[in-house]
Amino acid sequence: MTTTQPEAFTVHRAENNTSDVSAILPPAGHFIAGTFVPGAASTAPIDVVNPATEEVIASVHAGTAADVDAAVAAAVSAQRTWGNTTPKERADVLNLIANIIEANRAAFEAIESANTGKPAAVVEDDVTSTIDTFRFMAGASRTLTSMAGGDYATDHTSVILREPVGVVGVITPWNYPLLMAAWKIAPILAAGNSLVLKPSEQTPLSTLKLAEVLAGRIPNGILNVVTGQGRTVGQRISEHPDIALVALTGSVVSGQSVAETAARSVKRVHLELGGKAPVVVFPDADLRAAAAGVRNAGFWNAGQDCGAACRVLVHESVAEEFTRNLVSEVSTLVVGAPEAGDDVEIGPMISRPHFERVKAALSEARAAGLTMAVGGSALDGTGYFIEPTVITDVPAGAAIATHEIFGPVVTVETFSSEEEAVARANESPYGLSASVWTRDSSLSLRIPKQLDFGTVWVNAHLVLACEVPWGGFKGSGYGRDLSLYALDDYSRTKHVMINHGA
Repeated sequence: MTTTQPEAFTVHRAENNTSDVSAILPPAGHFIAGTFVPGAASTAPIDVVNPATEEVIASVHAGTAADVDAAVAAAVSAQRTWGNTTPKERADVLNLIANIIEANRAAFEAIESANTGKPAAVVEDDVTSTIDTFRFMAGASRTLTSMAGGDYATDHTSVILREPVGVVGVITPWNYPLLMAAWKIAPILAAGNSLVLKPSEQTPLSTLKLAEVLAGRIPNGILNVVTGQGRTVGQRISEHPDIALVALTGSVVSGQSVAETAARSVKRVHLELGGKAPVVVFPDADLRAAAAGVRNAGFWNAGQDCGAACRVLVHESVAEEFTRNLVSEVSTLVVGAPEAGDDVEIGPMISRPHFERVKAALSEARAAGLTMAVGGSALDGTGYFIEPTVITDVPAGAAIATHEIFGPVVTVETFSSEEEAVARANESPYGLSASVWTRDSSLSLRIPKQLDFGTVWVNAHLVLACEVPWGGFKGSGYGRDLSLYALDDYSRTKHVMINHGA
């Protein structure tokens, strides 16, 4: 298939392309037992960089194992009381957290935008979703049900108790720093646990800001934050004997490391890892709607989303028309720094190393002779910007279509039969999400059952709600975020049987 290459993208920048958030930055220390502390050792600070300007906007402490130990001790002490509170008492705290975030919305949006380079629409959605996550979990925690108590053995009454697991270690990623923290903090606290959280060293600021605005407003020690590198802070969290469960959102490599370490003490692990979401477009689909859907879901947050619609499988009979529509859609995306205006849709890659990884993937695709229907290059100037890219004529098994790029890159492959479409979609080592595009009601029911992914959308992609679970199969990990299923993951059940016949 061939398309006409559109005009090159440019980076939109404000006249004064800086984002001064110095007046609202949180303290740089670790947050332990309700207060900020400098840490146990003198280590080199970690610089936090604005990826749109490449300027250092803050520095945070590089935590040590001793810092984690102090945070865990605070969490253990706090959990004894917190775990004995009623669901209503915990719900009141979660609603308070939501209200505090809402009251500080502007600060959170500014910090998140400066730390990640996200456009206004993305950070607004992040903060709104964060607030909704806490409010949902506040209500959900009061509606849990279990197996009915009763006599299941003669003269013995059984009662099923739902208990907190204890202290939970949390490791969050750089792509949605505040929102992914909320996805963990809300159900963990709702279930009666305390936690020690390590944010990504690249994007710790909104999590520290959350700790700052909650200090003195929620019980001390139930939420602790230790900044630092994964090889020290993350490692200690994974191995700590007083941590009952480790929850991580991150790469497959990170998940494997955490699971391996946690296995030594047989602690539970909750992993939400990578994805390479197939978008299966059948010949009867609304091709314009499908192309618009990929424009939105493939390039949201500059494609730095584990559920991004990044791998299109389209029936060969409509591939040319679909690709023409997709290229037209993607060509209208506006790339730029968040300060350049509300029309900016695509921000930068999060860091120089990630920027280089995406560039390398594009170079490899070009060297393999694949067609860059739109984009395909890095953009010159300050900031880690990559052109929105659509790669066509992609053969089965191509590296660009099987490995997670995690950038604004969508590939297009073709298939000839329903069976081939399902087999090709399922050949991915990931199993997080997928979508199916068809007007055929039979296909819309039949195909999702055959796809090996934790979420399958029909005629939509990347639509989330707190009421429904999010999580994957295969290399995408296990455990569920959001919904009542998350509360199950952060709870344990205990059977109490009472002999009343003696």
